[in-house]
Amino acid sequence: MNQPSSEKLRGSILIVDDSLNNLLLLELILSRKGYKVEAASSGQQALDSVDLAQPDLILLDIMMPDMDGYEVCSRLKAIDRTRGIPIIFLSAVVQASEKVKAFNAGGADYITKPFQTVEVVARVENQLRLRELELQLRDKNLMLQQEIAYREQAEMETRLLLEKTKSQKEKIEELLLNILPKPIADRLQEGQSIIADSFAEVSVLFADLVGFTNFASQKSAVETVKVLNQIFSQFDELSLRHGLEKIKTMGDAYMVVGGLPDPQENHAFAITQMALDMQAAVASFNVQNNHNFSLRIGINIGGVVAGVIGLTKFSYDLWGDTVNVAQRMESSGIPGEIQVTAAVYDRLKDKFLFKKRGAVEIKGKGEMIVYLLVGRN
Repeated sequence: MNQPSSEKLRGSILIVDDSLNNLLLLELILSRKGYKVEAASSGQQALDSVDLAQPDLILLDIMMPDMDGYEVCSRLKAIDRTRGIPIIFLSAVVQASEKVKAFNAGGADYITKPFQTVEVVARVENQLRLRELELQLRDKNLMLQQEIAYREQAEMETRLLLEKTKSQKEKIEELLLNILPKPIADRLQEGQSIIADSFAEVSVLFADLVGFTNFASQKSAVETVKVLNQIFSQFDELSLRHGLEKIKTMGDAYMVVGGLPDPQENHAFAITQMALDMQAAVASFNVQNNHNFSLRIGINIGGVVAGVIGLTKFSYDLWGDTVNVAQRMESSGIPGEIQVTAAVYDRLKDKFLFKKRGAVEIKGKGEMIVYLLVGRN
């Protein structure tokens, strides 16, 4: 089949007709219009040709000896890769029923023989334009489906990332709240790198579990930690109940403060109540577990500086003379007693019962008048 070399090919067309004259005429007409033309003189030859190379359009005669056009069309429409090829039927039959049959078989158009050149070209160009639009729409639809799939995947990944980030954030918050007061943890998460605050007045309590060192030397590590955890867990519950802030544990010592990080008017009253409740908790633990522990507690009131130290293991701690004296109240105290400074006594003497112990040598301070908390008034 000779094609014009000066004109760009506009598409490929397969002509199927058992009439050689029709084949040659149609080939001449369409070749001159710039189409690449292939010819088949039978239905089977047409199927074989399509199997080798799919054309953009098929002109298909209906009346052929071996296989009529209806069957050829039906076979092509039954296969996914050839279903979209537009087929224009060629026939000398003009009955409407035959045209209906052609369209039912999958035909896109119908040309009656003898055909007119203008009509053939017009119908071919129309079907190829429709085919081009169909392919463009298919490509756009495919691109849209890919875009939707991409967006759904991106949305799913974003959702999973957000859920993971949220989960990680919740775990970080939970971990921070285990070691830091919530207001301090919030400030760290907001990006504050240095946290240091001055408080004009807070109450500081140190408690030491007397007899525990001797107990630990005779017990396994597991049993030692288990007992200490049981007692200190009760202290943690008491600090929450009284609105106080546990600062840390140091071996068998326990430190708690009132009046920070949020100011608290009754911090001295609350921490004194806590001290009495801690004694009662240890006494109850001894009865239930046949132990003989006691607490040595010291309390002081005054100003402190509080802040977060550390880069990898955060710690919220207190500094100042108030803290040092509170610790000395505990270390110079009496097992089973709650020793407090004159500042605590003056603040709470109308609400609690105290007994004056007198002057006690306090490291770094010299002699100080101290009191023992006896109970509630």
